[in-house]
Amino acid sequence: MPVRLYFVALASLLLLGSIPAVAQPSPPAQEMAVTDAPVREAPAESAGLYYTITGRTTLYFPEDTTRAYMNLARREPVEFLPSEDPGWPGWKRVRTLDGANGIVRSDELTNVWLRISKSTQTLFVYRGQHLIDRIPTDLGYNFFSDKERRGSLGDPDHWRTPEGEFYVAGKNAHSQFYKAFVLNYPNAEDAARGLEDGLITQEQYDAIVSAERRYDMPPMNTSLGGWIEIHGDGTGERSNWTQGCVAIQNVQMDRLWDIIEVGTPVLITP
Repeated sequence: MPVRLYFVALASLLLLGSIPAVAQPSPPAQEMAVTDAPVREAPAESAGLYYTITGRTTLYFPEDTTRAYMNLARREPVEFLPSEDPGWPGWKRVRTLDGANGIVRSDELTNVWLRISKSTQTLFVYRGQHLIDRIPTDLGYNFFSDKERRGSLGDPDHWRTPEGEFYVAGKNAHSQFYKAFVLNYPNAEDAARGLEDGLITQEQYDAIVSAERRYDMPPMNTSLGGWIEIHGDGTGERSNWTQGCVAIQNVQMDRLWDIIEVGTPVLITP
C-alpha cells in the first residue's frame, strides 16, 4: 500500500487507540525547558509502531518462517505485538495497518525517529513514544524562517533550515562535515509550492514527487535548493552558521550513526 510518513501512521494508531495516547509528534514536555541532561535509554523492544528499513521486507505466516505471506515496502508502518511474539530469536510478530498479521525478521524493523525544534535548536531522538536523547543543534543562518528557495553568498537570507516532514534519503560516511544524513529536501510539499510559485517546472515537480514515493534522493539542483543534511562538526552551542543544514557535534553523530537508517522519519518544527 502507499506509505505515508511515520508520524501520520502513528497519529492514526493513536486515534484508533492501538497504542497509548501519548502526544506525538507534538513537542514533549521537556521542550518547555530544554536542558542537555542525558535522557535514559528506552527499551528498544517496546510495543507500538515500527517501520521497515529494507527495500523489501517479507512478512511470513505467523507460525511458519518458510511461507511468505506478502512483501512490505520500505517504511511500511507495522504494529509490534509483543504479547503474541513467537519467542524465536531474530523474529517479531507484527500487524500491518491493513490488518495483516505475520512475522518478520527483527533486523528489518526499527521504531527510531527524529524531531528537530528550530525554536529551541534541539534534536530530539525517539524510540516510538519514548524520548531517548536530546542534542543541541546549529542551524541555518536565517533559521527562524522556513526554506523556500536556494540561498547563496549573495542571498544568505535563504540559507534557511526547512520545516516539515522528511526522511533520511542517504548516509554519507565521508562528508565534508565529518558524517551526514541527507534529508529529502525538497519534498513533495515543497515541490507543490515551488510549482505554484513558478520556481520549478512540471518535470521537476514530477521528479521530486516520484523520488518521495520511492524514498529516494530528490533532485537537489532546482531553484528550491537541496542537500539539506544533519551533519557533524557542530559547535554544541546552538549557533547559526550553516547554509540550512542541522549540525551536531561529531560525538553525537557517532552515537546516531548505527541507529539511523535510510528512511528514518525526520520532523522539523518551527
